Amino acid sequence: MASSSSLISSLAHLSCSTPPSSHLSIAHYKSLTFKFASLNLRPCSRTRAATTMAPASKKVLVPIANGTEPIEAVIIIDMLRRAGTDVVVASVENQLRVEATEGITIIADSLISDCSDAVYDLIALPGGVPGAENLKNCGVLENMMKQQAADGRLYAAHCASPAVALGPWGLLKGLKATCYPSFMEQLATAATPVESRVLVDGNVVTSRGPGTTMEFTATLIEKLCGEEKANEVTGAMVLRSNHGEEYFIRELNPMSWTFENTPQILIPIANGSEEMEAVIMIDTLRRAKANVKVVSVEDKLEILASRNVKLEADILLDEAAKISYDLIVLPGGLGGAQAFAKSEKLISMLMKQREENRPYGAICASPALVLEPNGLLKGKKATAFPAMCNKLSDQSEIENRVVIDGNLITSRGPGTTMEFGLAIVEKFFGREKALELAKVMLFVQQ
Repeated sequence: MASSSSLISSLAHLSCSTPPSSHLSIAHYKSLTFKFASLNLRPCSRTRAATTMAPASKKVLVPIANGTEPIEAVIIIDMLRRAGTDVVVASVENQLRVEATEGITIIADSLISDCSDAVYDLIALPGGVPGAENLKNCGVLENMMKQQAADGRLYAAHCASPAVALGPWGLLKGLKATCYPSFMEQLATAATPVESRVLVDGNVVTSRGPGTTMEFTATLIEKLCGEEKANEVTGAMVLRSNHGEEYFIRELNPMSWTFENTPQILIPIANGSEEMEAVIMIDTLRRAKANVKVVSVEDKLEILASRNVKLEADILLDEAAKISYDLIVLPGGLGGAQAFAKSEKLISMLMKQREENRPYGAICASPALVLEPNGLLKGKKATAFPAMCNKLSDQSEIENRVVIDGNLITSRGPGTTMEFGLAIVEKFFGREKALELAKVMLFVQQ
């Protein structure tokens, strides 16, 4: 078990204090990362002159609905909370429990009706179908968005939502905007459509799909909190600098990952798990038609992730342990990794997975805090979150974003998770299938 001082140091890195020194400098990173189109830029009406007092946290509302795209919602919430903003997740349904796409359940903080009298510095809509339509049909949200625009405050929409919600509400009139490619024709009836990964026009920010969400949210952080904070957050996440380009993985000792009919994949989650990593893996692998079981290592299905996003697992660990899996893969997050390391049943399942030469893997803190102490990296090359790599006995491949060594796969952090998920798709279904999925998700250019 790591000492308390080393865990505090690791927690500071996992909370995104500064970009790891082993990666791009802030200046270099900024020149590569924030390539979004900006038009008619105006300050938000709530911008005030600097004072000697510490500024109050920016208030952000993220509405969600049944059918919301969970990658988009969770990345927006997680990254904005990393930046220190006060994010409220509001359900437009009649209950807090929201059934997002790909079978992922998110528990909101509030109902939208309880948020209608508050003032927000930003309201940001995720996409998803039919999530965007459900957001559009919410009268309370429509009124809030129209007031947000009338007051000159920042508002944003992603994926289908610019075309499906902002357009019909009249909030893109005379503006340029972007959205998911298949909705561009619909967008053209309400705005000037532009094929940009992220587009800023005045107080409106729009973007395209799951694979552009981190760029989208980085732009929102820059608008709310400044470039320095945006670079601080994205640098510590190990975000890609070459957005839209093809991804690559480092593979050693190649072997076939086999399965019967459909890959059976287990993804454990716990209190303190990194929600971006968990949700991106689950969503991506289910899109590829793998059978993904999300298991809670806690004593109930609902867990509170590292940035206070509430997620609901499919089953508890006792039930999950009754069957075998083609892959067991762990998300990171300091608290989640520590919970995994304390679970004797989960460690036993991972040990059996290795003994039977079946694939297993981990990302972020979990390679260092779960796999390494239990001998699950012995004789293997791996990587991990930059602040944790000094805990790995073999550090020869740690600079790679995704490392596969035979039946083991590891990766670095939130900003490498989509590559990590796509690498798993590639091992089970082939490179062509993985690239096809990457293009659909707009992680790489169409």
